[in-house]
Amino acid sequence: MFVTKNLSPQRLSLYTAAILTFPITFGYYIMHPKWWVSLIVFVIVFIGSFLLIQFTLERFIYRKIKLIYKFIYQTKASKREETYYKYILPQKSIDEVRADVEKWASQQKEEIEILRSNEAYRKEFLQNLAHEFKTPIFAIQGYVDTLLDGALDNKEVSKRFLENAARNVQRLVTLASDLDEITKLESGEQPLIMVPFVIQDLIKEIYESLSIKTAARNIRTSIKKGCEQPVTVYADKEKIKQVIINIVSNSAKYGKDNGYIVASIYKTDGKHVLIEISDDGIGIAEEHLPRIFERFYRTDRGRSRDVGGTGLGLAICKHIIEAHGQTIHVRSKPDIGTTIGFTLDVK
Repeated sequence: MFVTKNLSPQRLSLYTAAILTFPITFGYYIMHPKWWVSLIVFVIVFIGSFLLIQFTLERFIYRKIKLIYKFIYQTKASKREETYYKYILPQKSIDEVRADVEKWASQQKEEIEILRSNEAYRKEFLQNLAHEFKTPIFAIQGYVDTLLDGALDNKEVSKRFLENAARNVQRLVTLASDLDEITKLESGEQPLIMVPFVIQDLIKEIYESLSIKTAARNIRTSIKKGCEQPVTVYADKEKIKQVIINIVSNSAKYGKDNGYIVASIYKTDGKHVLIEISDDGIGIAEEHLPRIFERFYRTDRGRSRDVGGTGLGLAICKHIIEAHGQTIHVRSKPDIGTTIGFTLDVK
């Protein structure tokens, strides 16, 4: 069966030359019934038609296709690419070329969508950054202006205003420090100091350091029953300490009075361990879960700002864990609680 799909220029030239040659030779044979002369005519016409058609296709059609390929890849052709354009490209069928162009168009569409998404994220990030800086700056400005307008003479008022201004200055310092840390983590300027340590011991140490915060709300901290067996991990201890402090602090901020914070440690495949910190706090709505590791993203902007923080804590956690070549995830449900987990290498 004659198949016309995916014809290369050579095959197309061959079939077209044959279609032209047969009627011409047959007509010549009718006028001059000498089979050997007709055979010579057949050969001459077939070869001549084949070469002419192939030359036309490659000269005028594939020359345009070559330009399309150069436009797609947007680079000056190297010797290797020129060889491809000269010898390999003409072997491709029109359908294969069309598939290549459609693939390129699909990639361009995906890249455009990514650029649009990144642009939207950039705009939101800059808006959030400006807002986070403006809030303490305007507060400091208000306190200083009030003091300069006469409140400085009142020792009680001036002391209170200076304390408030100092708190906002500290907030700016913390914000700048967190931004600097994220930048260094992203660029790889902060090398990881990998050491073996027992993860349960680190968690207990962090529980103790945050005991004032948790005791203020009567929140119980513990390691899940059955997970007490010491597990030695291989990671940057100070960085992992920062991650766990951030997660436990958030659990203390958004947890319920008389609630709990529980750490679970599971060996997964013999090479990795999963650490999860769970609470029974206010939880996070499902639509917020994919974005909670973004910089400055807050599920409830007013309430989050009231309890303090820069909005960069979980973003820093994500960068630290990914710098270890590991993953971090979250599970949560409103009024049920939140679990944040991450993996580490086992020593």
